[in-house]
Amino acid sequence: MNFEKSCGAVVFVNENNSVRYLLMCSMEGVYGFPKGHMEGNETEIETALREVREETNVHIRLVGDFRADIEYMLQSKKDTLKHVTYFLATYDGDQTVIPQEGECCDVRLVSYEEAMALLPYERTQQVLKQANDYLLAYLGGTKA
Repeated sequence: MNFEKSCGAVVFVNENNSVRYLLMCSMEGVYGFPKGHMEGNETEIETALREVREETNVHIRLVGDFRADIEYMLQSKKDTLKHVTYFLATYDGDQTVIPQEGECCDVRLVSYEEAMALLPYERTQQVLKQANDYLLAYLGGTKA
């Protein structure tokens, strides 16, 4: 069995006491969070920061100590187990989000409810739920 490791972030902005999450749509039409493969001697955090910047054009900062890990078998490579680590991050809303050409066809800032409806896999919905619960506690009850 082969193994792949990726890192990324559940990215949000908090404007006017309203939290909106940044979702990317892959070239295959699947919405998810920005993430990508670790390179060289990068740490998980370094990978997450780089991948979000490459895929969305925004510079993020991590929030708290949130971490969520998921694993799944790749559909394209039946003998490959993928492990993904997600952090929680935010960015200044005045940055322009630009999807990485060739990597994604759409990037959206959406409410929690819209994000849950767009995410096709239960495991990524669970990551969003965990991140949202953490964020609500972290922000002290701000509406997400």
